[in-house]
Amino acid sequence: MAERDLVEVEHLDGIAHVVLADPQRRNVLSEPMIDALLDAYDRAEADPAIRCVVLGARGAAFCAGAELEVLERSATGDFSGVERVYRAFLRVAESALPTIAVVDGPAVGAGFNLALACDLRVTSSGAAFDSRFTALRLLPGGGHVWLLERAVGRQAATAMALFGERIGADDAHRLGLVWSVSATPEDALERARVLADRIAGVEREFVTALVGSLRDAASVGSHDLAVTDERYTQRWSVTRPDFLSEVRNMRARVERADRGER
Repeated sequence: MAERDLVEVEHLDGIAHVVLADPQRRNVLSEPMIDALLDAYDRAEADPAIRCVVLGARGAAFCAGAELEVLERSATGDFSGVERVYRAFLRVAESALPTIAVVDGPAVGAGFNLALACDLRVTSSGAAFDSRFTALRLLPGGGHVWLLERAVGRQAATAMALFGERIGADDAHRLGLVWSVSATPEDALERARVLADRIAGVEREFVTALVGSLRDAASVGSHDLAVTDERYTQRWSVTRPDFLSEVRNMRARVERADRGER
């Protein structure tokens, strides 16, 4: 299978649809899969029309994580393969473009990290999340604990990372790990598309600036510092032509409503 065949990419109406496509191997993060995923994000970022990435997967699993052969080699002192697996989900986390993950089936180990690296997660009812690290006697890597605790809090992160709790879609929704649960994979994908469509026509510089603010918020130590940071970014946003245009459009709608017009 050619490298690019492992990840399907379609750019449509401002959205980059990126699909892991190695279902026979449960979309394991092999080296060719990683290269294809990196290429998909390079292409999305190079396309000025793209505002959002929707990341999904084919088959019964979202992503089974690292290849076991790579983990075996790490025991001999060759950690390069594990470091390369990091590149897959770090590329997603560090992209200036927002990513919505569409999770159907298990997201395991580094595959769980891949889902956590996304800005938003929507699932089908068949989704499951499994850290798997304690079962392998492997301490978490790639910032897994930080990402997980940020998403669900200390207690749930402890239950999953240390005690090996595997959680399904409904529990993931209850914990705030996922935004929504749909009955089928097709419904979950449609939910992601509806969300992505809302920003498909928004100025790209605005989208990337707001994504940056959302990600940076975790490291801001106080409300005062947040006010200072947002004062700078908000002052930048009011200089954009789209801002004045949208304010005037809203004003016109309010005036029509006040007159009883539709």
